[in-house]
Amino acid sequence: MMLFTRSMERKPHVLVLSLVLTLTRVWVQAVEVHDLGACPSLGLESFRVSDEQLSASSVKHLGQGAHRGRLNIQSGLVDDDRFDGAWCAADNDPNPWLSVDAGSLTFFTGVITQGRASIWSYHWVTSYKVQVSNDSESWVITKNGSEEMVYTGNFDQETAVLRLLPEPTSARYIRVLPVTWRINGSVCLRLEIMGCPLKDLKEKAASLNKSVSEEYLDFRHHNYEAMKKLLAGVHSDCPNVTRLYWLGRSTQRRRLYVFEMSENPGVHEAGEPEFRYVAGMHGNEVLGRELLLLLAQYICWHYRQGDERILRLLRTTRIHLLPSMNPDGYEKAYHKGSELAGWAEGRWTTIGYDLNHNFADLNTILWDAEDRGYIPDIFPNHYITIPEWYSGINTSAVAVETRAVISWMESIPFVLGGNLHGGELVVTYPFDCVRSYGVESEPSPTADESLFRWLATSYASLHPTMSNAARPCHTDDFRPGQGIINGGAWHTVPGSMNDFSYLHTNCFELTMELSCDKFPSVVELPAEWELNQESLLTFMEQVHRGIKGFVRDPDGNGIPDAIIRVHGINHDVRTATDGDYWRMLNPGTYRLTAMALGFRSSTTSCSVHYEPHASHCDFTLTRRNKPSLQRLLARLGQSGAVAMAQKRHQRAYRKRLHFRV
Repeated sequence: MMLFTRSMERKPHVLVLSLVLTLTRVWVQAVEVHDLGACPSLGLESFRVSDEQLSASSVKHLGQGAHRGRLNIQSGLVDDDRFDGAWCAADNDPNPWLSVDAGSLTFFTGVITQGRASIWSYHWVTSYKVQVSNDSESWVITKNGSEEMVYTGNFDQETAVLRLLPEPTSARYIRVLPVTWRINGSVCLRLEIMGCPLKDLKEKAASLNKSVSEEYLDFRHHNYEAMKKLLAGVHSDCPNVTRLYWLGRSTQRRRLYVFEMSENPGVHEAGEPEFRYVAGMHGNEVLGRELLLLLAQYICWHYRQGDERILRLLRTTRIHLLPSMNPDGYEKAYHKGSELAGWAEGRWTTIGYDLNHNFADLNTILWDAEDRGYIPDIFPNHYITIPEWYSGINTSAVAVETRAVISWMESIPFVLGGNLHGGELVVTYPFDCVRSYGVESEPSPTADESLFRWLATSYASLHPTMSNAARPCHTDDFRPGQGIINGGAWHTVPGSMNDFSYLHTNCFELTMELSCDKFPSVVELPAEWELNQESLLTFMEQVHRGIKGFVRDPDGNGIPDAIIRVHGINHDVRTATDGDYWRMLNPGTYRLTAMALGFRSSTTSCSVHYEPHASHCDFTLTRRNKPSLQRLLARLGQSGAVAMAQKRHQRAYRKRLHFRV
């Protein structure tokens, strides 16, 4: 069944229709191979379809309007508020329907449905019919032969169910009409529509005889093997400034690949800061993975073109890209495909770890020591030791992926990092864990609150929709913070990678939630790259903001593990093996003290300017005599207080796990 507009000429349409039928067959096969091909989703889940394009026969209440009928939209903790988890028809509606205006003539190929997202109630549609229209007045029902087609719907709340139309159908509007629904439930529906805008197909037809595009970026979803092949190809294109290495293996023995980019790859150059991006911690949040693969291609290509910005970045920075921290989870989500993976398929590792709750909770140790007045003279405010119960080789509490990443974090003196997630549009910064027990969310600032806000803003402010979103993705509105929020103020996350990085290493790490849709359709990738490209580059450049230098002995040798203390900021950093250090700071003038075991401390003033070029502050320390060394050992926390704090930690950590989100 096809609906045609009067203005359409038959002859060109035959060509396009032939192409459409061919492409649709490709797409149906692609459901099995996970390349959505010609006809992916219209974009209800990703908000490419606006609220104004959705309408319904009725609504149960304001928070269940047609605008909430989007695939995978999430609800709040309370039912029937203004952020409900589906469109729901009024109970007295005799003929309920949910309609989508595609905006132009479209070849519809399928419908995906879900039930209502709720932790308190159970509602879903078990069967439905589909109508199409060109003018929203006259509707034609889809048929299977001569019979009206009744599509089997859902059997639970969360599983996304795809039903293909009997044949591709050309129209502007499509309407889903629930026929039956869960016994004792209501008509509630979340929806995605599969289809190809006709204008796009005409462009495909017109370009059949043209040469293949020379575009160098590979906009598609890459499974494990495809990712490996792409990274090897980029390394082959730029062998002098790239290196491909791996941290360890996942539960299913896949390698955790890291792509390094630097003028001298494989070597930590004294005075050069180390930067990292990590993606795919949750395997089903896939946009970060693809953005890092695109970033690697972009940097390589522009390096070869002699782009001064990229040349300077590689000359002054060592960059590490980990596209997939949870490759097993990704493969599980990839197997289902973009629209059918749901909200959580592949989030966890194969054996059930949520990697963003799997790092050692050092917050509890720090806060306990603060409450007892131990910070910083008796107990350190940085480089907090991992508790023995967590680091034991036989513990089952730690995923192999987490162990591999911790070893990586400890072996390289990272200064700044970004942790790429999906499902929202916001940048979050530490602390992610709240200080109060039993509290779901509260502001949880670090000693570097103002710096973290600066870093978060450097990403969000350059992302057109993150800093100026027209409306929330699901239930949280981040517009008051202009696209940034303290992690604890959003929801508590004990054992997060960001908090662990800040308290166990020198690295300042933030989380970028990149899109409302955790697994965007392949057609969304070019637009997502345009939204994130400048933010990704600018955030990397922030690694050069603050103060850097060397701590040396009188003979000019670098002193490793020297402490750099900024007066007025209760968080120190340490020097690397060569005595080099980086202390990220906002613009201003600061008093800095360098101290090391066996040496006299030294204090000086240093200024940070607005340009992202670190100011140099070097220290030369003179040696102490032995009695002074013993006093300094005691002062730096080599006492029973450390062991006491760690013993209390395990019990407190398990309490926090009960409240994690």
